[in-house]
Amino acid sequence: LPFTKYVATGKPAQQQAFMDIYERARLDPHQAELVSSFVRDMKILVSSGVWCGDCVQQVPLLARIAEANPKRIDLRIVDRDEHKDLADRIMINQGHRVPVAVFMAEDFEFVSLLGDRTLTRYRAVAMRNLGPACPLPGAPVPDGELSATLEDWLDETERVHLILRLSTRLREKHGD
Repeated sequence: LPFTKYVATGKPAQQQAFMDIYERARLDPHQAELVSSFVRDMKILVSSGVWCGDCVQQVPLLARIAEANPKRIDLRIVDRDEHKDLADRIMINQGHRVPVAVFMAEDFEFVSLLGDRTLTRYRAVAMRNLGPACPLPGAPVPDGELSATLEDWLDETERVHLILRLSTRLREKHGD
Protein backbone atom coordinates (compact mmCIF):
# COMPACT_ATOMS: atom_id res chain seq x y z
CA LEU A 1 0.00 0.00 0.00
CA PRO A 2 1.10 3.60 -0.41
CA PHE A 3 2.09 5.29 2.87
CA THR A 4 -1.23 6.97 3.71
CA LYS A 5 -3.28 3.86 2.92
CA TYR A 6 -0.92 1.71 4.98
CA VAL A 7 -1.14 4.08 7.95
CA ALA A 8 -4.94 4.03 7.66
CA THR A 9 -4.88 0.28 8.44
CA GLY A 10 -3.82 1.05 12.01
CA LYS A 11 -5.88 1.98 15.02
CA PRO A 12 -6.38 5.72 15.61
CA ALA A 13 -3.50 5.96 18.11
CA GLN A 14 -1.20 4.09 15.73
CA GLN A 15 -2.20 6.34 12.85
CA GLN A 16 -1.51 9.40 14.98
CA ALA A 17 1.93 8.12 15.98
CA PHE A 18 2.91 7.64 12.30
CA MET A 19 1.55 11.04 11.32
CA ASP A 20 3.31 12.81 14.22
CA ILE A 21 6.68 11.60 12.92
CA TYR A 22 5.65 12.28 9.32
CA GLU A 23 4.81 15.90 10.21
CA ARG A 24 8.14 16.38 11.97
CA ALA A 25 10.21 14.84 9.19
CA ARG A 26 11.24 17.18 6.41
CA LEU A 27 13.95 17.00 3.81
CA ASP A 28 16.09 20.12 3.82
CA PRO A 29 16.42 21.94 0.47
CA HIS A 30 19.72 20.21 -0.36
CA GLN A 31 18.25 16.76 0.38
CA ALA A 32 15.11 17.49 -1.62
CA GLU A 33 17.18 18.71 -4.56
CA LEU A 34 19.32 15.57 -4.43
CA VAL A 35 16.31 13.23 -4.49
CA SER A 36 14.56 15.24 -7.21
CA SER A 37 17.68 14.85 -9.39
CA PHE A 38 17.36 11.04 -9.51
CA VAL A 39 16.90 9.82 -13.09
CA ARG A 40 16.45 6.08 -12.52
CA ASP A 41 13.21 4.54 -11.32
CA MET A 42 13.39 2.55 -8.12
CA LYS A 43 10.91 0.50 -6.20
CA ILE A 44 11.02 0.37 -2.41
CA LEU A 45 8.99 -2.33 -0.67
CA VAL A 46 8.85 -2.06 3.12
CA SER A 47 7.80 -4.88 5.41
CA SER A 48 6.32 -3.14 8.44
CA GLY A 49 3.92 -3.35 11.36
CA VAL A 50 1.57 -0.55 12.42
CA TRP A 51 2.19 -1.71 16.02
CA CYS A 52 5.98 -1.29 15.78
CA GLY A 53 7.74 1.70 17.29
CA ASP A 54 10.73 1.39 14.94
CA CYS A 55 8.32 1.43 11.98
CA VAL A 56 6.55 4.49 13.36
CA GLN A 57 9.91 6.23 13.73
CA GLN A 58 11.31 5.30 10.30
CA VAL A 59 8.67 4.50 7.66
CA PRO A 60 7.45 8.14 7.55
CA LEU A 61 11.03 9.13 6.69
CA LEU A 62 10.94 6.89 3.64
CA ALA A 63 7.60 8.42 2.71
CA ARG A 64 9.17 11.89 2.79
CA ILE A 65 12.07 10.71 0.61
CA ALA A 66 9.70 9.12 -1.93
CA GLU A 67 7.56 12.28 -2.03
CA ALA A 68 10.59 14.28 -3.14
CA ASN A 69 10.60 12.39 -6.46
CA PRO A 70 7.32 10.49 -6.91
CA LYS A 71 8.01 10.01 -10.62
CA ARG A 72 11.13 7.96 -9.83
CA ILE A 73 10.56 6.44 -6.38
CA ASP A 74 7.67 4.06 -5.89
CA LEU A 75 7.25 3.30 -2.16
CA ARG A 76 4.92 0.53 -1.05
CA ILE A 77 4.43 -0.88 2.42
CA VAL A 78 3.14 -4.32 3.41
CA ASP A 79 2.17 -5.70 6.77
CA ARG A 80 4.79 -8.24 7.84
CA ASP A 81 2.29 -10.53 9.54
CA GLU A 82 -0.01 -10.61 6.49
CA HIS A 83 2.90 -11.40 4.15
CA LYS A 84 4.79 -14.14 5.99
CA ASP A 85 6.21 -15.47 2.72
CA LEU A 86 8.05 -12.18 2.21
CA ALA A 87 9.00 -11.91 5.89
CA ASP A 88 10.59 -15.35 5.71
CA ARG A 89 12.73 -14.28 2.74
CA ILE A 90 14.01 -11.04 4.28
CA MET A 91 14.82 -12.16 7.79
CA ILE A 92 17.76 -10.44 9.47
CA ASN A 93 19.88 -12.56 11.79
CA GLN A 94 17.14 -15.22 11.63
CA GLY A 95 14.53 -12.77 12.88
CA HIS A 96 11.37 -11.35 11.36
CA ARG A 97 12.41 -7.72 11.79
CA VAL A 98 10.55 -4.57 10.87
CA PRO A 99 10.86 -2.25 9.15
CA VAL A 100 12.84 -3.90 6.38
CA ALA A 101 13.13 -2.03 3.08
CA VAL A 102 13.82 -3.92 -0.12
CA PHE A 103 15.23 -1.60 -2.79
CA MET A 104 14.68 -2.71 -6.39
CA ALA A 105 15.28 -1.51 -9.92
CA GLU A 106 12.48 -0.41 -12.22
CA ASP A 107 11.98 -4.05 -13.29
CA PHE A 108 11.89 -5.28 -9.66
CA GLU A 109 15.45 -6.62 -9.82
CA PHE A 110 16.85 -6.76 -6.26
CA VAL A 111 19.40 -4.05 -5.41
CA SER A 112 19.61 -3.67 -1.64
CA LEU A 113 17.98 -4.46 1.69
CA LEU A 114 18.07 -2.26 4.79
CA GLY A 115 16.43 -2.88 8.12
CA ASP A 116 15.35 -3.04 10.88
CA ARG A 117 17.12 0.05 12.14
CA THR A 118 19.61 2.38 10.57
CA LEU A 119 22.96 2.93 12.25
CA THR A 120 21.69 6.10 13.93
CA ARG A 121 18.70 4.23 15.38
CA TYR A 122 20.91 1.40 16.64
CA ARG A 123 23.28 3.89 18.27
CA ALA A 124 20.38 5.69 19.96
CA VAL A 125 18.76 2.49 21.24
CA ALA A 126 22.10 1.20 22.50
CA MET A 127 22.83 4.51 24.21
CA ARG A 128 19.46 4.62 25.94
CA ASN A 129 19.61 0.92 26.74
CA LEU A 130 15.88 0.91 27.38
CA GLY A 131 15.63 -2.84 27.48
CA PRO A 132 12.71 -3.51 25.12
CA ALA A 133 13.60 -4.82 21.69
CA CYS A 134 11.23 -2.39 20.02
CA PRO A 135 10.27 1.05 21.33
CA LEU A 136 6.61 1.71 21.79
CA PRO A 137 4.82 3.76 19.14
CA GLY A 138 4.74 7.35 20.31
CA ALA A 139 7.99 7.05 22.29
CA PRO A 140 9.79 10.39 22.09
CA VAL A 141 12.35 10.79 19.32
CA PRO A 142 14.77 13.71 19.74
CA ASP A 143 14.93 16.02 16.70
CA GLY A 144 18.64 15.32 16.16
CA GLU A 145 18.04 11.58 16.11
CA LEU A 146 15.11 11.98 13.71
CA SER A 147 17.12 14.08 11.25
CA ALA A 148 20.15 11.76 11.47
CA THR A 149 17.93 8.72 10.86
CA LEU A 150 16.36 10.50 7.89
CA GLU A 151 19.88 11.10 6.56
CA ASP A 152 20.70 7.38 7.01
CA TRP A 153 17.68 6.38 4.89
CA LEU A 154 18.48 9.10 2.36
CA ASP A 155 22.08 7.86 2.09
CA GLU A 156 20.88 4.33 1.30
CA THR A 157 18.35 5.64 -1.22
CA GLU A 158 21.07 7.69 -2.92
CA ARG A 159 23.42 4.68 -2.88
CA VAL A 160 20.75 2.57 -4.58
CA HIS A 161 20.14 5.30 -7.16
CA LEU A 162 23.85 5.41 -7.96
CA ILE A 163 23.93 1.62 -8.31
CA LEU A 164 21.03 1.90 -10.76
CA ARG A 165 22.53 4.89 -12.57
CA LEU A 166 25.87 3.16 -13.06
CA SER A 167 24.41 -0.25 -13.90
CA THR A 168 25.71 -1.47 -17.25
CA ARG A 169 22.42 -3.30 -17.79
CA LEU A 170 20.32 -0.18 -17.25
CA ARG A 171 22.72 2.13 -19.09
CA GLU A 172 22.44 -0.10 -22.14
CA LYS A 173 18.66 -0.26 -21.78
CA HIS A 174 18.30 3.53 -21.51
CA GLY A 175 21.11 4.42 -23.92
CA ASP A 176 23.08 6.52 -21.46
